[in-house]
Amino acid sequence: MRAFEVIGTGYSSLVRDRSAVEEEEGFEAKDAGALFVLESKGTWFHAGYHLTTAIAGPSLLTLPYAFHFLGWGPGLFALTIAGAVSSYAYCLLSRVLEHYASQGKRCLRFRDLSDVVIGKRWTIWFVIPVQFGVCFVTLIGVILTGGYGCKLIYLGLVPDGAIRLWVFVALFGAVMMILAQLPSFHSLRHLSLFSLFCCLAYSACAVIGSIIAGHNPNVPPKNYSVTGSPVQKVFGVFTAISIMAGVYGVALIPEIQATVAPPVTGKMQKGIALCYTVVLITFYPVAISGYWAFGNQASGNIVDNLAPDKGPDLLPTWLLGILSIAIVAQLLAIGLVYLQPISEVLESKTGDAKQGKYSIRNVMPRLVFRSLYLAVVTLLAAMLPFFGDIISLIGAFGYTPLDFVLPMLFYQIVFQPSRQKPIFWLNWTIIIVFTVVGVIGCIASFRSIYMNVQKYHLFGDV
Repeated sequence: MRAFEVIGTGYSSLVRDRSAVEEEEGFEAKDAGALFVLESKGTWFHAGYHLTTAIAGPSLLTLPYAFHFLGWGPGLFALTIAGAVSSYAYCLLSRVLEHYASQGKRCLRFRDLSDVVIGKRWTIWFVIPVQFGVCFVTLIGVILTGGYGCKLIYLGLVPDGAIRLWVFVALFGAVMMILAQLPSFHSLRHLSLFSLFCCLAYSACAVIGSIIAGHNPNVPPKNYSVTGSPVQKVFGVFTAISIMAGVYGVALIPEIQATVAPPVTGKMQKGIALCYTVVLITFYPVAISGYWAFGNQASGNIVDNLAPDKGPDLLPTWLLGILSIAIVAQLLAIGLVYLQPISEVLESKTGDAKQGKYSIRNVMPRLVFRSLYLAVVTLLAAMLPFFGDIISLIGAFGYTPLDFVLPMLFYQIVFQPSRQKPIFWLNWTIIIVFTVVGVIGCIASFRSIYMNVQKYHLFGDV
């Protein structure tokens, strides 16, 4: 009980801070970043496309790998719970945003909402670094994975090709620089819709490929037991949970909802429903078929099992080609979505809200600073081909608090549900459980980095 008293004291303090902040006016920013990048012209369909792009990406191909740490029953249970909690959290966060919008105080950015609910100190020292860290590292992972996908396509055409990975990473980054000049989040809506179809395409290819591979006599006998020492099994469980948290994570709900034209009530919930329909028809088939085909030999990415370094590919070349092209195409859209928070900041610092977003005064700074930012990210992606372990760490440290803790906390502070209501205890249970999961997930990720870091070198070729 003492623990809940301490939590209650901090909770009451946050409520008082929020009441003081709510007396101020003008939560909806009017700077160039908000006006140009986060222009509110979209429908709930567009919000659904953006959210699907942010969640249902190639990271879903890691789900069979997560299953190999858990086995059939716990794997399906964990996947379902992570999906249920994340969709519930996003709906709660959307309701909080609608609450302020209905009062004429619309919050367009995560940091705007955080300022209102928990105060500027927490926003500056926690929310902003975590959100921008997640977006920065995710963008590195997107460019690295995009370069790797380009190399797979190249090797399919030129089996003995000698071009190194960093060249493809640089080319992918260059294409990103061109597309990054699209001025607003809303202007990405058609790319996000295209991204949705890409996700359906490569998920179908992965499922078909796994079924074909599962009947191939060259595949090792299936073994679904969880191997390793007790310590390895425990770390494996939290690694799997961190993977699933990262797969379902988005960290951009306020920015995505900001693209919706007013009135916003109910629109984001429809977008979430659209997104999770796609999640349902892609996540489960890929996870189940991939784990069924390879068991505890499932690799970090199911494509590595379907196209192994040694021995023949386990699926037709044309099917592998479609899968790779769809992944690379969707990664461009994903990268642009996760570029939006920094684009908004750059625009707010360098743009002139009094002139049009297509004016020379605003186009030139946009071209220079977005390109410079992507050049730095591309350089890091080329230098660090082992960044997957660090992405796992950021997933545990970043996605877990932003997507599985703060939405429930914000709801508790804003709506203050009674202790007699189940939602009060449900929210606090989720907050506590996922805080512990995030901390242990960070430890497991640090352990993985420590064990693997000596295997890699700068500008490595993988």
